[in-house]
Amino acid sequence: MKQLIVLVLILASHQIFAADTLHVISHKAITVTTEPSSGTKSFTSWVVFPSKDEKLRKINLNITFGCPDGMRCADWDYLDHIYIRRKGGVNGPALNYEIGRMLTPYGGAFGKTWSFKWQADITDFSMLLRDSVEIEYIHTGYEPNNDRGWKVTVDFELVKGKPVLEPVAIHQVYNKVFAYGDGSKPFEDSLKAFSFTAGKKSQHARIFIYQTGHGMDANGCGEFCSRYREVWYNGRMIDKRDIWKKCGDNPLYPQAGTWVIDRAYWCPGELNQPDIYDVPVKGGSQNVVDINMQPYITDKPSANELITAYIVEYSSPLQTNDVAIEDIFAPTDKQVHGRKNPASINPTIVIRNNGSKPLTKVDIRYGTIGFAEKQFTWRGNLAFNGKAVVTLPGAVEGKTGQNTFRVTLLSPGGRKDAVMDDNSMSTVFTRVPVHGKALVLNLRTNNQPEHNDYYIRNAEGKVVYERKPGTLKANTDYRDTLLLQPGAYELLLTDTAGDGLEFWFNNKGGRGICRLLDDKGNLLKNFESDFGNFIHYGFEVNADSTLHTSPASLPAVGVYPTRSAGKTTLDYFGNKAGKVVVKIVTDPGDTVVEEHVYNDLKEAVFNYDMSYRPPQRYYVKVYVGGELVFNKRLRIEAKR
Repeated sequence: MKQLIVLVLILASHQIFAADTLHVISHKAITVTTEPSSGTKSFTSWVVFPSKDEKLRKINLNITFGCPDGMRCADWDYLDHIYIRRKGGVNGPALNYEIGRMLTPYGGAFGKTWSFKWQADITDFSMLLRDSVEIEYIHTGYEPNNDRGWKVTVDFELVKGKPVLEPVAIHQVYNKVFAYGDGSKPFEDSLKAFSFTAGKKSQHARIFIYQTGHGMDANGCGEFCSRYREVWYNGRMIDKRDIWKKCGDNPLYPQAGTWVIDRAYWCPGELNQPDIYDVPVKGGSQNVVDINMQPYITDKPSANELITAYIVEYSSPLQTNDVAIEDIFAPTDKQVHGRKNPASINPTIVIRNNGSKPLTKVDIRYGTIGFAEKQFTWRGNLAFNGKAVVTLPGAVEGKTGQNTFRVTLLSPGGRKDAVMDDNSMSTVFTRVPVHGKALVLNLRTNNQPEHNDYYIRNAEGKVVYERKPGTLKANTDYRDTLLLQPGAYELLLTDTAGDGLEFWFNNKGGRGICRLLDDKGNLLKNFESDFGNFIHYGFEVNADSTLHTSPASLPAVGVYPTRSAGKTTLDYFGNKAGKVVVKIVTDPGDTVVEEHVYNDLKEAVFNYDMSYRPPQRYYVKVYVGGELVFNKRLRIEAKR
């Protein structure tokens, strides 16, 4: 039995709590590959958690993916699970509790040094994550396992301190794959209501649900169709929502596959977040939980709903006035918040009411360490366990490089907080780029400009420049000169269709670009065209040229289309002329089928014709100075 318990200050995760934190690592940088013969592969590990007498305030599940040593990252969006299999030793009873659900990304274009970290709150399993526990990571899928996979770390982050609630009991309600749309297997006959008798000490309960839709019938169900779900408790509907998720906001982008397409409550490259409902109970009472799905029948069913649900019984909340800082969305270097960072204006935090009394106000002190602290009073009405996203006024200050931003919550409801340990949080962040006052925004539209618009606003929220919806023309090169006063700004470019300026699956849309240049024409920032819903760019304008961010060191490179009968175009724009090598390689095999060497290349467009090659997948790789700077999948299809 291997014990991995590490006491750390959480600098590595870019987030620092006031309370002591333990890390229990069940799987440390293990190589995870498929088992094509069965489609499922298991990775188990015994670890030791704190004893039941140790008070725990919070438990986060952290999952980190990277590319394995000597292999490339895997290709497909497969469904993985994290289970508690047993506790109390090898002779302990089987539990088989799913505590995490991971949807793997389309990783074919990720570089060797790529990695990404996700997090989910699993505090509701605190009574099980004690002493010796067997943790199982299950990877599914059928892709080749000899040259691709994932490097996976499973890290349990345990924050010591007084619990918000004392757990009394936990019940597994569902843990099954439910056929959806099959008239011979009615959904409601399988997903039956669940009854439980509350313990004598129970005064509160929490319904905890993981759900994702999979499979593909003629209507796109269950992966690509939206259907509603109802949650009932003791004869009363407490929630009704569409089991549907917008994927164009995914912080892990771009990916190689259809990552922007919305799905049935999941997206490629994410750690699934559970739905949680707090409900009242009385000790010894009989209670019923029932989950219903929108009625649906189809002739050739193949849809499945994967539903895991629990009821956790608790005592009543232990404190009356208790507020906590849950997260800092901006500014931060945390990858899951990368869509809105680096941030130049409006720090954004998440607060939670852990007290039994509704939270109507809280004082907030915030700012970058080394700069003047600011104050703000939030007002609202949060019930117990309710969360609120709070946008704070003003610019984000910082020095060049990394900084520390700190937030402290005070006087919830005008009273003293009963538990101060989680009232403060700090996060490490990188200062936004600094530019001169004269900038050029170069936007070249694609075939569908009606989907796009952009604006630039300052720290006061005033829009200082914009291209409104409906004003852009197709395949047009816009070069807007911006003369900005010193201060903090943010640029937001949106796409209402959710597929950016480029998406390989949408050939009709074509490809557009967005670049920020200085007044001499140097590339400052090349924005990824395959961006999904939006591009956010925070920056600062300063008259002091010694503070200005250097022009981009990497070139802007694009290939389009990436799905054709053979013809494709590569465009290249760099700040300096140099030797550039373009290689087109097979996948699988990584065999070079074409190599082009360009000396003293600074800007050009090249046309390639791969129609002589057999239909299959390839990768276009661009090297500058021997360094791989671009890697894009190219699919050659048979001529029709």
